[in-house]
Amino acid sequence: MQLTVWTYEGPPHVGAMRVCTGLEDVHYVLHAPQGDTYADLLFTMIERRDRRPPVTYTTFQARDLGRDTADIFRAALLDAYDRFKPAAMVVGASCTAELLQDDPAGLAAAAALPIPVCPVELPSYSKKENWGAAETFYRLVRTLAGPHAPAPGTPRPARAAGVRPSCNILGPTALGFRHRDDVIEVTRLLDLLGVDVAVTAPSGASAADLARLGAADFNVVLYPEIAGSAAQWLERTFGQPAVRTVPIGVGATRDFIAEVARVAGVDASAALAEAGSRLPWYSRSVDSTYLTGKRVFIFGDATHVLAAARIAEEELGFSVCGIGTYSREFARDVRACAERLGLEALITDDYLEVEAAIAALRPELVLGTQMERHVAKRLGVPCSVISAPVHVQDFPARHSPQCGFEGANVIFDAWVHPLMMGLEEHLLGMFRDDFEFKNGAAPSHLGHAPEAQGARAAETAETAAPQTGPSWSEDAEKELRKIPFFVRGKARRNTEAFASERSIPVITVEALYDAKAHFGR
Repeated sequence: MQLTVWTYEGPPHVGAMRVCTGLEDVHYVLHAPQGDTYADLLFTMIERRDRRPPVTYTTFQARDLGRDTADIFRAALLDAYDRFKPAAMVVGASCTAELLQDDPAGLAAAAALPIPVCPVELPSYSKKENWGAAETFYRLVRTLAGPHAPAPGTPRPARAAGVRPSCNILGPTALGFRHRDDVIEVTRLLDLLGVDVAVTAPSGASAADLARLGAADFNVVLYPEIAGSAAQWLERTFGQPAVRTVPIGVGATRDFIAEVARVAGVDASAALAEAGSRLPWYSRSVDSTYLTGKRVFIFGDATHVLAAARIAEEELGFSVCGIGTYSREFARDVRACAERLGLEALITDDYLEVEAAIAALRPELVLGTQMERHVAKRLGVPCSVISAPVHVQDFPARHSPQCGFEGANVIFDAWVHPLMMGLEEHLLGMFRDDFEFKNGAAPSHLGHAPEAQGARAAETAETAAPQTGPSWSEDAEKELRKIPFFVRGKARRNTEAFASERSIPVITVEALYDAKAHFGR
């Protein structure tokens, strides 16, 4: 465990909360001190849910440590059952309560409740949130679907003639990045293929739904970080094949349709004919040719990082200059992707390492989490969020998926618009000294302020920092302002590095263009 200001993942009991909050009638009893109730805010404030997560905390305090804290857990368990009447319960301990070794599993078994109780042991000091979510979902699936499993070696019965194939969508949870909208898009794709969705889990499923997971013909593993281990168990136990292609991006969506068609034995032509994404044409159109070769840095969970790398290289013509993930369980997949791109993957959960990598690589676009958004803002680099952890603005009221053909449209807008924003500011800045322009004019979309504060913001930020290297002549500063704002910071840094290496004390217009020629080789 590491003390840090920011963290990509919470402790594993937060992952368990995400699973239980997504389910309809499952309650989580968490042995935890009073301070651990902060996790409620993740769902009510960030995801803007209209109700608290279904979690009962024992909330023991320091004065309780002198007596039997196991009694506190036992009382909380029985009270939660009497009050909420769940169809199933999950019991576990937070990172702090884990040190007490009160054995929630044994205490729950001794209570002999008349419903299934699933104990989860989540090692908080060695594992993190996504692992906790995957382990909780896996344990719930085994607990509830296990009693309905056929005897080992029993062949799977053939589907009745005239009945549409069915599948389960596995992986979406509460607090997931665009999970709500992804499920809508994937369900629509499956319907076009003639495939019914039997259960979507954890989100939206009940305990009874988990019990009948084995009845579907196959499983769609939408988020491997959450559903990978549960899907493997279902495949071994019920003989259900798993579709593991994640349909993020046009190419991946086509591959997903083809894989579903092969597994389900259906015709894919109707779904492929409905491919309505505008990303392929927009990325080839004349207005987007300037995107070709843009250097991008990608960081996030493994599923979205791998998808983003494919979209960036194959569909938008970007050049990936850096790639990494905090999902250590999937580090091998990300390293293999990085090797194909001729890069070395950054596998870390330390945001300061990621910030240092971004600063060193100087990309023209960052695709990452909310932490990379803050880092990119400080460095003056455009950024788009592609992965959890995210903040409240990444749970929009509108339909905004990442999966499917509509998700590809959303991705194009989200990635390209940060590169295009500010062209009006740039033009006003370039022609600010022209007699036809009013020097104090502000960009129209920034309102009618008397001073062009918006246009001058980046300029002020550039000049406000104390000079530690070569100084700039007035003519060179004026020439620098003609460079578009979204690459001006990079041009300034490159020029200052060029001047420092050659011991040039004052950067002139000639030095600026010498640096441009040097770095343009």
